[in-house]
Amino acid sequence: MGKEIQEEEYSTIAQRTFSDRKRTNILKRAEQLTIVFLLPKVPKFISPNLLTLIGTLGSGLVFLAFVLGTYLTNGYLLLGIIGLAINWLGDSLDGRLAYYRNISRRWYGFALDIIADWIGIVLIGFGYYIYAENGTQIIAFAFVALYGWSIIISQLRYKITDEYSIDSGFVGPTELRFIIALILIIEVLFPGSIAYLAGLITVILLLINVIDSAKLLKLGDLKDKNQG
Repeated sequence: MGKEIQEEEYSTIAQRTFSDRKRTNILKRAEQLTIVFLLPKVPKFISPNLLTLIGTLGSGLVFLAFVLGTYLTNGYLLLGIIGLAINWLGDSLDGRLAYYRNISRRWYGFALDIIADWIGIVLIGFGYYIYAENGTQIIAFAFVALYGWSIIISQLRYKITDEYSIDSGFVGPTELRFIIALILIIEVLFPGSIAYLAGLITVILLLINVIDSAKLLKLGDLKDKNQG
């Protein structure tokens, strides 16, 4: 009986807080369970806007980790994992909290979320640019540019289909945070490996963007034909 009540409570909160977007990422279920668990526990004085700021500060901590790792010791890169966790907390709960409290401002929140995401990825990319050496700084530029491309794809997909999705198949922002955290750990254990791993992730992101762009163009073509 208790389990049924919990499931019903989860379904009610999930329907109210996740109805504005479609998620397809691998960690979707675990992520939503965690968010539903945390939402009722967020103190009243913490607003969705404050959570957005907290998420951005998390990206700033990742930037700081790269700086400290460059000029002190690369063990400081592990601070970046904490920064990624803080970024997830703020970025994942801000809009959901607004829906949970029935104070959502759809288009304001949508715009703020995109701006905060872009600032966050620029901070992380710039941090890696400072840390990188031997000409591999270009990877930081490429990663930021490709992530920006993926943001553009998600907005165009929303425009064409009227369905908002921030994931590329099974991979979304949460999975990307886990990957970056893993790269930081490996770099601490095996200094110099980050250039190869970051390069690999950048190439994979390029391929995903190319595939998603092709799908997007097909959706646009299909919509044109249906309207014609």
